[in-house]
Amino acid sequence: MSNLPHPQEPVDPSAAATPMAANPLTRAVLEIDEYASGLGWDQPARLFALVDTARLRAQEPALAAQLGLDAGGTDSPGPSLTPIEQDELPAGTPLDEFLGTIAWPDAVVGCALTVERLMLPPSAEASVPKGMNERRLARWIAEHPERQEVRMTVAVLRDGARESAVRLREKDSPTEVLTGPDLVPGLAEALSSTFAD
Repeated sequence: MSNLPHPQEPVDPSAAATPMAANPLTRAVLEIDEYASGLGWDQPARLFALVDTARLRAQEPALAAQLGLDAGGTDSPGPSLTPIEQDELPAGTPLDEFLGTIAWPDAVVGCALTVERLMLPPSAEASVPKGMNERRLARWIAEHPERQEVRMTVAVLRDGARESAVRLREKDSPTEVLTGPDLVPGLAEALSSTFAD
């Protein structure tokens, strides 16, 4: 029995046209962002386990081969992380509640989530009406003329490292993806809590 999560859909790193990043976590986030981009917009949230590629090859050679990660299968230098998509998130369950139910096996060194949201530019945040409940606020944002659709990909490692990629729908290009460790701190914190003992 494998001690790794069962992949629903492998992320093929050779298919991604992502820019080369020096940091393995940044590379993994960009691979996931590119994979999600290939699926198009208006997609559900997707959860990924991150595993050490070398450890995966050594401990689970059949799974590594299924994912196209045989010994010569990657041309990225240094350590690397392999994202493995998990089963679809349950419909109707709030994301924070779902993340609170996750426990990862030891072989998983990190996790990532990609999710689409509507956001307002800072210039519009001052006009948000006070006292709205969450549902009314979401509707108000959805109808706002300055709203922007974004796809956020956030990854965390057990050691606390974080990385994020944010892509605007109106600038849907690999060269227009903003990356950084603190772009989506609330989501990074929620993902980190899945590794809490």
